[in-house]
Amino acid sequence: MTHAPAPAPLTLVRIAVDCMGGDHGAAVTLPACRAFLDKHPQAELLLVGNAAALEPARGWPRCRIVAAADVVTMDDSVETALRRKRDSSMRVAILQLKAADGQAPAADACVSAGNTGALMALARFLLKTLEGIDRPAIATVLPNRLDGYTTVLDLGANVDCTPEHLLQFAVMGSALVAAVDGKAEPLVGLLNIGEEAIKGSDTIKRAGELLRAAGEGGHIRFHGNVEGNDIFKGTVDIVVCDGFVGNVMLKTSEGLASMLADFIKQEFMRGPFSKLAALVAMPVLKRFKLRVDPRRYNGAALLGLRGLVFKSHGSADAYAFEQALARAYDAARNRLLDRVHDLIGPTLQALPAADAATAQAA
Repeated sequence: MTHAPAPAPLTLVRIAVDCMGGDHGAAVTLPACRAFLDKHPQAELLLVGNAAALEPARGWPRCRIVAAADVVTMDDSVETALRRKRDSSMRVAILQLKAADGQAPAADACVSAGNTGALMALARFLLKTLEGIDRPAIATVLPNRLDGYTTVLDLGANVDCTPEHLLQFAVMGSALVAAVDGKAEPLVGLLNIGEEAIKGSDTIKRAGELLRAAGEGGHIRFHGNVEGNDIFKGTVDIVVCDGFVGNVMLKTSEGLASMLADFIKQEFMRGPFSKLAALVAMPVLKRFKLRVDPRRYNGAALLGLRGLVFKSHGSADAYAFEQALARAYDAARNRLLDRVHDLIGPTLQALPAADAATAQAA
C-alpha cells in the first residue's frame, strides 16, 4: 500500500460527551468520564446535558459543562430528534464538532449512548459526509480467537448498498484500523457466502472486482471473500458487508455470547460433580469471559462524516462507556478524519470513469 505519511498525533484531544443519552444517563456517563480522565492526561471533556444532573462534575480538572435542556430518549423517533428537540444533549454534543464563526471546533470527537437512529440522522444532518463518501457506515469490533478483534462495517446504517459503497466502507475501515490499532496495512475481507470470486449476488461480485482493483492499485490490502466464521477466526482485520447482513450477524453473535454465559452459569448450579468440575475450570472460564466480554469492545464509529462520532451501547455500564471514550480518543488523537480523506480521494480517482462517477454521486 502506498499512502501519504500518517499525520502527527494530536497533543490534546477534546471529546464532547452526551451525558444524558442511553438507558442510564449521567448515573453511568459521569463515573465513566472521571475514570477516563484519570487515565488520559492529554484529554479534555465537554460534558453535555442537564446542568443539575452534571453538578457533581463541576470543578473537575480538564472538564467543562455545556448545558442542554432536552434529552433524546431511546424511544424517540428520528423526526422528534431532528425537529422537536433542538436543544437536546445529543444535538448539542454533535454541534461541538462544527466550526462556528471562523473558530475551530470545540471538540475533536463526540460520544453518545443514545438512540442509534437519532444519532446517525442528527450527525449526518449537522455534519454532512466527507467528500467522496456517499453514506456513513457503522463500524465496531468483535473478538477473535487470536486474542484480538476484527472490525466489521456496516452494522445497520445502510440496508441496501452498491458495490461502490462497499468499496468506500473498505477504505474507511482501513483508515479506522490504521488510526486506532496502529496497523499500517490492515487486511480487508468482503463478507460472502463462500470464498470463491464467482459466488454471491451481482452486487457482491462487482464489489469484489472493485476491491481487487483497489488492492492491485495499492489503495487497500484486499484478502478476498470471507465467510461469517472468518470474523471470529481473525482471518482479516476488516470485514465489509451491507448493513442488513452486518446487523443480523452482530445480533446473532451477541445472542450466542449471552447463551454461552447462561450455560456456564447453569452448569455451576448442577450437582456436586458439576460444581467441582466448574471450580477446576474456573481460571479458563474467567479468561474466556474476559475475552468475549462485549463491554471491552464498546464504541462503534460512525464513519464517513465530517466529524468523529462514536456510539456506545445504550445499556452500557461505566466500564463499557469508558471503553467507548477511549476508542473515540484514539481515533481523534491519530487523526482518523485526515486518514480517511487521504485514502478515499486516490482510491476513487483510480476507479474507471463510470464507477468513479457512481461512487461520487450523492
